Amino acid sequence: MAKATVAEEEYLQTIFWLQEAGLPMTGANVARAMQLSPPTVHEMVARLEKDGYISRRADKSLQFTTDGAKRAEAIVRRHRMLERFLTDVLDIPWDEVHEEAERLEHAMSPVLEERMLAAIGGAKTCPHGHPIDPADRIQGVPLADCEAGAKVMILRFENEAEDLLHYLMAADLHPGLDAVVKTVGDEEIVVESNHGEHGVTRSVAETISVIADPSPPPRTALPEHLVLAKERYGR
Repeated sequence: MAKATVAEEEYLQTIFWLQEAGLPMTGANVARAMQLSPPTVHEMVARLEKDGYISRRADKSLQFTTDGAKRAEAIVRRHRMLERFLTDVLDIPWDEVHEEAERLEHAMSPVLEERMLAAIGGAKTCPHGHPIDPADRIQGVPLADCEAGAKVMILRFENEAEDLLHYLMAADLHPGLDAVVKTVGDEEIVVESNHGEHGVTRSVAETISVIADPSPPPRTALPEHLVLAKERYGR
């Protein structure tokens, strides 16, 4: 099978992310996540199917072929490794590396990938908390579901849109942070850590996966939170 094009790799990465997040693997969700028109996505989905990377279920949802799953996982692993390398080795702030990694990931040779892997040592996740090896993913719950008084540890940021990452950094939140949910409101959720109080809108709290005690029932983020327009969470 021929090497996937850059455009195909971007789609495979998005579809893999939908699968990993437990969201429906549909053309509509791909369009929403990539901020593209449905006709554009329909055309590329047909191409991915023709090239043997995906197939359609009876309900028209998407699924990976064996080869497509391997390709998608390799792209995702490369992307997360790059983000960790850019943050830990080149000292680029973690809220600036997602889009930079997307630009670089398609041009990496196996030799460069191996050297970068050695450079990041034993790092297991990208700077936003996603496992470099997708098989190591830990189930979390949305911060939005946690009750006041719950102890939480931030696991990862499910939505890696760069302007959203800027918002989260400004709120002084990061994966690995231990905190206690202080207040839960209709518009804002506030947690308190050793660094002080951190408030985020409920929409943003939907995209923050945590480990909580007590823990609410597991639930994935809602599809509408795949992409948040800046005005929905900016202040």
